[in-house]
Amino acid sequence: MHAPDGFIVGPIALAAGAVAVGGVAVAVPRARRQLDERAAPMAGLVAAFVFAAQMLNFPVAGGTSGHLLGGALAAILVGPYAGLLAVAIVLLVQALVFADGGLTALGVNVTTMALVTVVVAYPLFRLLVRTLPVSRASVTAAAFVSALVSVPASALAFVLLFAVGGAVDIPLGTFTAAMGGVHVLIGIGEGLITAAAVAAVVAVRPDLVYGARGLDLRAAAPLRGGEAAGAA
Repeated sequence: MHAPDGFIVGPIALAAGAVAVGGVAVAVPRARRQLDERAAPMAGLVAAFVFAAQMLNFPVAGGTSGHLLGGALAAILVGPYAGLLAVAIVLLVQALVFADGGLTALGVNVTTMALVTVVVAYPLFRLLVRTLPVSRASVTAAAFVSALVSVPASALAFVLLFAVGGAVDIPLGTFTAAMGGVHVLIGIGEGLITAAAVAAVVAVRPDLVYGARGLDLRAAAPLRGGEAAGAA
């Protein structure tokens, strides 16, 4: 999903950069309000996890591979604004240190991989957890679905940028079909990783899952051995 330098023409890349800068500028002051004593340490851990996970690729179809985007996971765990900043920082470090995605394409990558994934995944996650029965299983399922949907949405955003400013001679229909099919499969992997990570946190500290705040998940949690003995 990382766009290289020269894949999108300059004016469109600059426009995407402006959108990315605008999104980050909006997120910064709001993230400060989200990062309380519980969310601040988690934000660092999330950024580190997304950074490491993006360096690992899993095979999909036709000899291609995919990796975690992380927008859904970050938004669910630390909130949409802090999550957006965490993924944007990861993309910046990758571009500067590992040349993973070009510097001139950084705005494109932040827009598609951070901004779009968060904007799509977090509202969908909140809708699902409010609709489904209150339980840890519902939170896990909502995390899976929202993460899965966020990846094709990110791919669609990239296709739209390519449609108006692609600098490579690839038929739009061929490019769209390839991006759509592969990223649905990548979305399944994204959903599984996100669901597993969210389930692990919910099982131990449901209060650390920003997107699930307001849900009484502790009541649904099984008693620990000491608590059960005390209750007896």
